Amino acid sequence: MLAIMSAAELLARLENVRKTGADRWIATCPTRPDNHPSLSIRELPDGRVLIHDFGGDAALDVLTAIGLDIAALFPEKLLLRRNYKAERRPFNVYDILKCIVFEAAIALDCANQLRAGKALSAVDHARLVTASARLVGALDVAAGE
Repeated sequence: MLAIMSAAELLARLENVRKTGADRWIATCPTRPDNHPSLSIRELPDGRVLIHDFGGDAALDVLTAIGLDIAALFPEKLLLRRNYKAERRPFNVYDILKCIVFEAAIALDCANQLRAGKALSAVDHARLVTASARLVGALDVAAGE
């Protein structure tokens, strides 16, 4: 496995990358078909790179899928130091709310179909289950877990 030292090198290995703010991006997750970008990436001032997949895939699985290991998220100087202060909340409230709004829209669409007397297709039901899991995941991220 290769190690990298910046978010730019990680982003070059991902697809559908879009900048969402200063030192923040989203991309499609490389571990599965991802129609809507669910992988959030953030580079901290000290060079650490944080990733979180709102679809629920583990960071190590994401990195393995693109040929990297966990050391790729840490600059060499931090790997040599043992006592650095950990980031308390790697994602700001805005990022979490964007996820919640999108997934709530999916749930509302399914509710409207049911209200109109239509049965949910297997695909729509599966997407509703994903939306539910992502909403729970957003709660976990907001709680710092």
